[in-house]
Amino acid sequence: MHDDPTANRPVPAARRFPGRTAVRAGSAAVLVLVLTAIWGTYTRSEPAARAATAADHGPDGGGASADTAPEGTDGDDGSDSEGGRPDGRELTPFDTGHPAIGRLDERLLEAVRKAARDARDDGIEFRVTSGWRSREHQQRLLDEGVEKYGSLERARRFVKTPEKSTHVSGKAVDIGPTDADDWLIRNGSDYGLCQVYNNEMWHFELLTTPGGDCPTPLTDAAG
Repeated sequence: MHDDPTANRPVPAARRFPGRTAVRAGSAAVLVLVLTAIWGTYTRSEPAARAATAADHGPDGGGASADTAPEGTDGDDGSDSEGGRPDGRELTPFDTGHPAIGRLDERLLEAVRKAARDARDDGIEFRVTSGWRSREHQQRLLDEGVEKYGSLERARRFVKTPEKSTHVSGKAVDIGPTDADDWLIRNGSDYGLCQVYNNEMWHFELLTTPGGDCPTPLTDAAG
């Protein structure tokens, strides 16, 4: 037989100290009131905070737009002051505030912009994946090419030296996406724009007069 577990049980503290129980209940009530006030202040200020955050990130919540972003910020492939694309942003032929676009040869840029306007009528949007580049940026790309392909000779099929690069002189532009490349290959000669290399459908230069015939593309950048 087991003992009765309720037998000889001590008197609960609440019974022995009724005043202490009242104090605890009062403190709990005060705590609830304080937490309620804090929560009310937070919820009243939350819409304003959200509005401020949206203003900081622009109307689409995606940060500053490409045509208002400051120059000289770091990008994935180098500082945009050296011709690299701004990190996380796409450039169009009309974003002349960025050196990659603004430092292109004037005649080349004018031709690309005319083509971009006409392509837009066909539902095609041009993006400039690379334009003007500094000598330093071009050298970095060449060094990366050597590391990737294993030799300078193989890398030269895709990347010219800074001394020979038409990107450094501002006379070449790389266009994307693929549907834009296809449109420009078919229609580029109307603007004097020609595909230069068979292995780079995105690389265009002014190689003829508007309405003229483009020369046969070279095999690759090595010639």
